[in-house]
Amino acid sequence: MQTATADNVAATRQKFYDRLSPRAMAPLWEVLKGLVPEQPKSKFAAHVWKFAEARPLLMEAGDLLTAEEAERRVLVLENPALPGGSRITATMYAGYQLIMPGEIAPAHRHTASALRMVLEGNGGYTAVAGEKTTMNRGDLVITPAMTWHDHGQEEKKPVIWVDGLDLHTVNFYEAAFMDHFNDKSQILSKPEGYSESEFGSGFAPMEPRRPFGQTSPIFNYRYANARPALMRVASAGAPDPHLGHALRYVNPQDGGWAMPTIATWLTHLPKGFETQAIRSTDGQSLVVLEGEIAFDIDGKTFTAGESDVACVPSWMWKKMRATKDTVVFTMSDRSAQEKLGIYREERR
Repeated sequence: MQTATADNVAATRQKFYDRLSPRAMAPLWEVLKGLVPEQPKSKFAAHVWKFAEARPLLMEAGDLLTAEEAERRVLVLENPALPGGSRITATMYAGYQLIMPGEIAPAHRHTASALRMVLEGNGGYTAVAGEKTTMNRGDLVITPAMTWHDHGQEEKKPVIWVDGLDLHTVNFYEAAFMDHFNDKSQILSKPEGYSESEFGSGFAPMEPRRPFGQTSPIFNYRYANARPALMRVASAGAPDPHLGHALRYVNPQDGGWAMPTIATWLTHLPKGFETQAIRSTDGQSLVVLEGEIAFDIDGKTFTAGESDVACVPSWMWKKMRATKDTVVFTMSDRSAQEKLGIYREERR
């Protein structure tokens, strides 16, 4: 009797639900658990991309088509849990990009903010908003939203870097725009190093201004400056048990993150040091600049060496162990989450 009654109730409810669907409505009580989970459960997988495997494929791509034909000759780092999605984490796009000698990747601009972590500089350059900056290994080069930018190489060696863009954050809001310049490269209107001199040398313009809104006015955070600073900090005391020795890239105008939607920082781990477990709601992508590291991510172990890229999805326990003295660059959507008031972390 009870079973018959339960079946009748279920059938009556289903008839009600069937009447909702044609009217573009749905019962919240049937989908609530999926909309408001008890804790994050990422759809993405932890993974490591080996530069030793990627570089030969990049060079092969360099023989197949020009930078102008491709517009951007990039091997996209696709999270293996979402093939075809052009995502390394839920909100971020990343890829290895190549510029061959004599090439120019044509000037364009777009809503998405971008960064380049340089792996092989070899005298290549990026031009942003009328200013050219030479790229060297370990440099963090920023392209603010809707600024004209092009890349090139006038020397005889290839240039390779890791791209990081907030494409999927912008596309989530359906707010993306893109324009192409009327020439391959933009007209340079400022000497190289201008933005660094104006904003990054302990000085600021007499009349306060924000040329790129919430994004740092410095285009190139040079590794030649960043690495000695990190090492001096590391020499002064023991590493943080969860973070190691870490310094974040900042916007000199307000002391916040250098980019409003992408957080970036450098970490030094001495050989043999192992961090304690930590998890956070930001999806992280890491580039090993020096040394070698072992990751324990939700109980799975991964190793990464120089120029390898690793991803740590949201809310997965992470531990890092340095098998050599190591420097790691990290980018994540933490800065956007903090602005929205949703960032959270937990430490063991």
